[in-house]
Amino acid sequence: MGRYDDEVTGLATPLVDPGHLDVLLDRIGDARVVMLGEASHGTHEFYTWRAAISRRLIEEKGFSFVAVEGDWPDCDRVDRSVRCRPDAPTDPRDALATFKRWPTWMWANEEVVDFTRWARTRNARVDEPDRAGFHGLDVYSLWESLREILTWLQEHDPEQVPAALAAYRCFQPYDEDPQQYALATRLVPNNCENEVVDLLVELRARAVAGGEGRFGAWQNAEVVAGAERYYRTMARGGRESWNVRDRHMDETLDRLLQHYGPSAKAVVWAHNTHVGDARATDMADAGEVNIGQLARERYGSDQVVLVGFGTHHGTVVAGDAWGAPMEVMPVPPGRRHSLEEALHGAAPAQALFVFPHDGRVDLLTDELDHRAIGVVYHPEQERFGNYVPTVLGDRYDAFCWMDETQAVQPLRVRPGRLAEPQTYPSGV
Repeated sequence: MGRYDDEVTGLATPLVDPGHLDVLLDRIGDARVVMLGEASHGTHEFYTWRAAISRRLIEEKGFSFVAVEGDWPDCDRVDRSVRCRPDAPTDPRDALATFKRWPTWMWANEEVVDFTRWARTRNARVDEPDRAGFHGLDVYSLWESLREILTWLQEHDPEQVPAALAAYRCFQPYDEDPQQYALATRLVPNNCENEVVDLLVELRARAVAGGEGRFGAWQNAEVVAGAERYYRTMARGGRESWNVRDRHMDETLDRLLQHYGPSAKAVVWAHNTHVGDARATDMADAGEVNIGQLARERYGSDQVVLVGFGTHHGTVVAGDAWGAPMEVMPVPPGRRHSLEEALHGAAPAQALFVFPHDGRVDLLTDELDHRAIGVVYHPEQERFGNYVPTVLGDRYDAFCWMDETQAVQPLRVRPGRLAEPQTYPSGV
């Protein structure tokens, strides 16, 4: 018998089909933001259960959109398909197949195809204002967002093209290589911040007038500003670039909620290291924040529900270095004295834990190691890393457990050129 066996048994609800999610939906209640995590970027069950939860939130609680740890321009093509725009593919799979940034499998996979096809079918039978969207929160797409801005302005607002061209030309010498730009800002005082700020001010002011296209152009400008800041900060080293990225995702989520209207509700799909409140982990000791913490601070804990995911063993898609070919890798059993070991010993094969507000047991208040697998993974080195010290009941409001898991099913997509370096830990 393990130390936590009785507590695990008392808290666990078997999770076999979407009907077993009722207790989670009751916990969500009228919350405005639900964040669904993952312990890796390449696990089939994490995607399928996030999709199952999101379907019920959209259908039964009127959630407005799903926002993912992905690039705005790529996800915008998916969003146009999902919301049945006339200029978009009729099959979201075609939009997902255009994802080129490594790691492509994060969103270009069969599990996301299934969810987005469901979303399009659902959206086709409701009025346009009630259609659920699909958006990217991340900060990486500097050059892609610049091109999107130029294309849109040339057609809809030619007066603003000079400001966009000034920003684009400032970045041109770096050959679409963010590491070149980051290095240049460290070696010389010149950077493109002023050009980006000028562009952002213009597009932000005009976006107030409303309209889907203007909002998209504004958001792409925010991505350019965030990416420029991210790469410039990254060049200085330290953890601050992590905070720049997560604050950008937090601000993007808030813009989307405002854009959708006062009754809007959001589902977020991102790694546990972004979703689970950083203050309940050793990230806080390093001065790092994340979107789970920032959402609780911005909207209040009663308006935000954070759901973590975990597994004991199985397989996962990852690479052995940044930009390396994707592989199906083994996930070894959770190490000793970890959360994964505790749940493996006593929880059902698939289980849902919804944490009480009061009267918490040791499982929820003790600090336990909790696995975090990124897009770069070395299973043989797990005893040296891949675990985040966690107070489970403070980090999340609920937890989805899958004892044995399988690798995600990637689409056949040819990656584009290698871009940004990995983020802590190992590309999450």
